[in-house]
Amino acid sequence: MNILLLAPHPFYQERGTPIAVDLLLRSLSDRECTVDVVTFHEGKDRFYKGITIYRTPRLSWINNVPPGFSWKKIVCDIFLFIKAFRLAARNKYQIVHAVEEAVFCAMIIRWLFRVPYIFDMDSSMPMQMIERIPVLSAISPVLKFFEAWAARRAFAVVAVCEALAEIARACGARRVFVLRDISLLAADYVPTNVAEEQCLNVEKPCLMYIGNLESYQGIDLLLESFAILLKSMPQAFLAIIGGKDGLIRKYQRKSSALGIASRVRFFGPRSPASMANMFAQADILVSPRIKGINTPMKIYSYLQSGKPVLATDLPTHTQVLDRTTAMLAAPKPAKFAAAMLNLLEDPRLGRQLADRAVVLAEEKYSLKAYRDTVGKIYCRIESDLTEKRD
Repeated sequence: MNILLLAPHPFYQERGTPIAVDLLLRSLSDRECTVDVVTFHEGKDRFYKGITIYRTPRLSWINNVPPGFSWKKIVCDIFLFIKAFRLAARNKYQIVHAVEEAVFCAMIIRWLFRVPYIFDMDSSMPMQMIERIPVLSAISPVLKFFEAWAARRAFAVVAVCEALAEIARACGARRVFVLRDISLLAADYVPTNVAEEQCLNVEKPCLMYIGNLESYQGIDLLLESFAILLKSMPQAFLAIIGGKDGLIRKYQRKSSALGIASRVRFFGPRSPASMANMFAQADILVSPRIKGINTPMKIYSYLQSGKPVLATDLPTHTQVLDRTTAMLAAPKPAKFAAAMLNLLEDPRLGRQLADRAVVLAEEKYSLKAYRDTVGKIYCRIESDLTEKRD
C-alpha cells in the first residue's frame, strides 16, 4: 500500500507515542508498504525500507516539545498540516494514517483529494486537553463533538486500548480495531542480568518508577505514599527513572518537603535499551498514574519484567491488569502505601503475581503479536478499500 502517515510529535524520541509509531513503521516496512511520514523537526533520524520521513521546518524558538497539548505543539501542527497537504497534492496515496490531532488534517485531505483516512487514537484528545488546561472543561461538549466527527468519518479507527475503542464505537465509527502497545524488553530477557555500567547502586528494598514526570503520571501520589511507607519500613528506597530537568527539580523539592529526600533518588532519562538493567535492580515496579484512560506503554514491559507490579486501580491500568497479575490500589496515598507495604512484606505474593504477569506478556503483548495484529488490520483495510473501489 501507498500510505501517508501523519505523526504530530517529535520523532524519534524514546517516549510513548513516538515508540508506538516506530513499531508501526517497522511493521509496515516488513509488509513492503510505501510510507511517507510527516512529523516534527525534533527527534533522531530513523531509517526503514520503503519509508521516507519529512519534517516540519526547524524553528529556533520551538524546542523540547512536551507530551500532550501545548502551544508548541499547535505551532508545529500548523507546519505539519502544510507539509501534508503539499504531499497529498502531488502523490497518489491509498490512505492517510493520522495519529491523534493530525486526524483533522486527514479530514481535509479526504475532502480535497478523496483519500480516506485511519484515525489512530493514542488518547482521547478532549480528556487530554482538559487535563492540561482545566478551564477548557467549559467547552467539553464542543471538543467531544469534533472527536466524534473525526471518528465517524474515518475509514477505520485504530485505538491503542479497549477503552478508546469503546469511545470510537460510541461515536459511530464504522471499523474499529485495537492495536495495543507491547513490551519493549527482548524476548530472551533475563531479570537477573545487570550490566556493570548500568548499575544504579540502589538500596534495598527498591521500588522503581519508569516514565515521564507529567502530572497525570501521579508522581505526587507516589511520593506522598512513599512517605507513609517509610514510617513502617524506613529502609525502603524509591528509584525514579525518567523526566525532564525542570520536573525532576520540582519533585526533588517535594521530596525534601516531605522529609524523604534521603530515600528517593531521581536518575533522569534512560534509554529503553537499558530498561532490562533497570528492572533487574528493582524489587517492585510502580505505576501511580491518576488520569487518562489509555494504558501506559511501560505496563507491557513491567509485565514481562519478572518483578511484581503495583498500579492504581483505574481503567488506565485495569483494561490490561487484574488482581491475578498485579497489585492494584486506590489512588489515595494511604491505600497506595498499604499496597507497597503488603508487597514488601509478602515476597511470595509478589512472585506469584510476577509469574502470571510474564505469561500474560508472552501470550498477548509480544512483538510477534503486534506485527500479526498490524498485518490483520491492514489486510482488512486494503481488502475493504478494493471492495469499495469495485
